[in-house]
Amino acid sequence: MKRLNFLVICESIDVEDSSATKGRLSLIKNLVNVGHQVKVYHYTRKDVYLDEIECVRIREQKTSFVFILSKIQRLLWKLFKWNVNPIFERRLGFSFAYLNDVRSIELSLLKENNFKPDWVLTLSKAASFRVHKALLKIPKWHDKWLAYVHDPFPHHFYPRPYNWVEPGYFQKQEFFREVSRKSAHAIFPSQLLMEWMGSYYPDFIERGIVIPHQIMEGEEIETTFPLYFEDNKFTILHAGSLMKPRNPTGLIEGYKLFLSKNPDASSNSQILLIGKMTYFTKFLEEKLKEIPQLYISSGYVPFKEVQSMQNATSVNVILEAKSEISPFLPGKFPHCVKANKPILLLGPAISESARLLGEDYPYSCEIDDIKSIANKMETMFINWKNKSSQSELNRPDLEHYLSYKNLKEILKKLSKN
Repeated sequence: MKRLNFLVICESIDVEDSSATKGRLSLIKNLVNVGHQVKVYHYTRKDVYLDEIECVRIREQKTSFVFILSKIQRLLWKLFKWNVNPIFERRLGFSFAYLNDVRSIELSLLKENNFKPDWVLTLSKAASFRVHKALLKIPKWHDKWLAYVHDPFPHHFYPRPYNWVEPGYFQKQEFFREVSRKSAHAIFPSQLLMEWMGSYYPDFIERGIVIPHQIMEGEEIETTFPLYFEDNKFTILHAGSLMKPRNPTGLIEGYKLFLSKNPDASSNSQILLIGKMTYFTKFLEEKLKEIPQLYISSGYVPFKEVQSMQNATSVNVILEAKSEISPFLPGKFPHCVKANKPILLLGPAISESARLLGEDYPYSCEIDDIKSIANKMETMFINWKNKSSQSELNRPDLEHYLSYKNLKEILKKLSKN
């Protein structure tokens, strides 16, 4: 395969700032593993470097008119608690801070003259897509542009129960229509997400490509654990922030029912919730008093620590919203597959995780089906006690699908088009 030059424009390369960034970094590193030349421009707010990859940190422009306006907005909020952002976003579609970030990225990219890219890949996180908006302003790269779409955009295109309509929603919607039309290809981590977004922007169906979140080969995993992780016990681990639609009630009540049916599990099991729990603090604090086997982290836990627990736990939990469909591929899905431990998938039947695990996967049910959750925990506990081969995930098909080898095949096809 011909060695290609990838110019990657990334919102952040700080592995600790979000699960989204972890996924983007795995993709960047696997581009190198495939054998391509990669140069990264990033808007991380601190100096970060990647081994064997040239990285250029984009600096914020602090002399522009929109920067001054953004500072005035922040000052009004700080002094008087006046949030004037929505007023301007309804007219412009975006905040002044957002527009200044876009301008900062654009000006930095316009200085690039030495690197001759075959492809230009834009990677964002959350609901930002600043790097995509910046690249819209650089037409010379549009025929090489791979626009990575990690989530629906704008917010009103999320499936229920997500139902937030943002100020400036129409301008945001038309901005993304431009992305769909002007990029050479859109990259999606999920087949269902491509189909979902293609229902709003038909160009995504026509020229969309699925590149799933990546498993990193040869990555060193910590073998030491925090004190609360007892690796000799049957451990059920949920790693990740609990957003409002990801309600842990069914998971906790299911575990409680599992304990009542399996008395020997009381002293031989634990359930760990690792990450931010903002929306469910009161409920979880009450459950801590009832269930001594329950541990809840006080906040963010470093990635390497989480990864070590994912690899040593008995069960990894993927918790999705109560919905008819979940088109997202969770960022931790590759980590769970690589860990080779059973995945307890709690979410709708129509989801990317369910699609990949398959119709016959035994440990999947709705988020609030307490009885089914308890029964699946019981089966996994028995397998764990008996040291059965079923206490492993054992899915080489998924390991290949999420690997750099599959990425290499996808990029070969892309280069032939």
